[in-house]
Amino acid sequence: MSFVLLDSLSLPGDPAKPNEDSFAHADHAALVMDGATPLGDPLMPGPSDAQWLAQFGARRLMAHLKDGDAPRAALAHALEDAEKSFHALSRRPIREKWQTPCASLILVTESKTGLECFWFGDCSALLLEGAACTVIGEAFDKRGQEGDWARQIVQERKLAPSADFNRPKINDLQRAARNRINSGSYWLFSPNPRAAQHVAHTKVKASPGDFLLLASDGLLALATDYGAYDGLGLISAARENGLAALGQELRAIENADALGEKFARFKKSDDATALLLEIK
Repeated sequence: MSFVLLDSLSLPGDPAKPNEDSFAHADHAALVMDGATPLGDPLMPGPSDAQWLAQFGARRLMAHLKDGDAPRAALAHALEDAEKSFHALSRRPIREKWQTPCASLILVTESKTGLECFWFGDCSALLLEGAACTVIGEAFDKRGQEGDWARQIVQERKLAPSADFNRPKINDLQRAARNRINSGSYWLFSPNPRAAQHVAHTKVKASPGDFLLLASDGLLALATDYGAYDGLGLISAARENGLAALGQELRAIENADALGEKFARFKKSDDATALLLEIK
C-alpha cells in the first residue's frame, strides 16, 4: 500500500503570529504535529519555540523513516535529535518544565495488515472505509474538556467572557498544567527521548481505496468542539468539498462567536492543519 496526497491545509490561528503546526508525508507515512503555545519568553532562535519543535520534529521523523527506520525507532531517533538541538541552541537552561517546547503528534505508517498509528496529545486521524469511519487518537474522547476548563476559569476568576484570555490572568494555571508533561500518562513530543516509551500506539486494518484524514485539534474542533460534524461527516466533507472549504467554515464559526460565549475556548482561533490521503 501507499499514501497518495489529495489535499492539505495549514491555517495559522492568527495571521500575525507563527503557525505552530506542521505536517509531512511520503509514500508510506504521513504526520501532523501541533506545537503547544509557549507560555513565556522564547529559548530558541526563530519566531517561536513551538514552531521550531513542530517543524524540526516533523522533518527529522520523516527523515528517519525515509532512511529505513521502523516507526518506533524513527520516533526515538527524532526525539534524540530534538534533545541535542534544544540543548545546543537554547539561550539558557530551563528552570521549570513548562518552559520546554512540546507538541501533539499523529503519525500513520503502512503495515503488513493495514496501518500502524502513533500519537501524543490531541492530534488524530480518521480512516474512511466505505461508509464506516474509524477514529485514531484521543481528540474525540476528550471533546469539550478545554471548553469546560475555560468556563470554569471564567467563573472562578470572575473574568469577562473572551476567546482570547488575558494571558497574565491565567498563565499560572496553564504553567501548572504544562509542568505535568512527560510524567504519569501525560507525555508529548518534546526534547526528551523517554517520550518514545510512552507514545500511544495501535494498528488498524485498511485497504486500497480507503481514505485518511490526519489533523490537529484546531481543525478537528469542527467536530469535537463546535458540533458541525461527526467523524464520518468531517472526512466526507473533506473529500467532497476540500480542506480549504472546511477551513473557511471553521473560521466563520469562530468569527461569529468571537467572545467565546457559545463555544468557550482559550483562543478565538487555533492553528488548523490537515492532510487528506487516499490509500492505494
